[in-house]
Amino acid sequence: MINNSSVIDKKAKISKNVKIGPFCYVGPNVELSENVELISNVHIEGNTKVGKGTKIFPFASIGTAPQDLKYKGESNSLEIGENNMIREYVTINPGTSGGGSKTIVGNNCLFMISAHIAHDCRVGDNVVIANNVPLGGHATIEDSVVIGGNSAVQQFTRIGRLAMIGGMTGVLKDVIPFGLSFGNRNYLQGINLIGLRRKKYENKKIMELNDAYSKIFSSNNLQENLSKINGEYKENELIKEVINFIEKDKKRPICTPLSK
Repeated sequence: MINNSSVIDKKAKISKNVKIGPFCYVGPNVELSENVELISNVHIEGNTKVGKGTKIFPFASIGTAPQDLKYKGESNSLEIGENNMIREYVTINPGTSGGGSKTIVGNNCLFMISAHIAHDCRVGDNVVIANNVPLGGHATIEDSVVIGGNSAVQQFTRIGRLAMIGGMTGVLKDVIPFGLSFGNRNYLQGINLIGLRRKKYENKKIMELNDAYSKIFSSNNLQENLSKINGEYKENELIKEVINFIEKDKKRPICTPLSK
């Protein structure tokens, strides 16, 4: 069902049961999968794929050129997964040659009003990004992350799985999986215990993770602290995930608790 006031390029690929409301624009290289809905006044262009069941609200702008002065019009793309909710005024840009030329958004995400997903970002599944949150270019947001309203995520930042970012937080440093991060310039305030319990992890493993957290951040020398607990929690996949995250990119600064 396509409203007569919308402009749909003849080359666009529109699947079955797609709903396009009034005053939308869909460019020639756009692919809308089954049951996608554009409510009204939605602009989609570029090499953009939108997965099944994704719903896009008025005045969202999807697939427009990256906001990067280095971008010179090279070929790029944007891939959005299934069953996402993209609210009003959300903007999502495709990639650049400096980041693999592709921006990827997973499944079952909620992007609230005026959120921005910049070029070359990688956003996982079940992510919630609240109102007025911009992600800088090349940011990586893993599965089940929640970012509170009016926060800002600096370019190249990584936020680990099931982490929570408090509202109005400036995220300059990488946040470990399961971390709680707050502050004008982000710091750690513990482990997302409630989120872990909701995911039905064993209480023993959660408590071990909480104990390991204290040891990992017992001093500013993270590598020395990690070496001390090496092998101590062999059977705990949560702790392994945190350690692997820290060791994966040693050039990136890791968000730590406030110094006592």
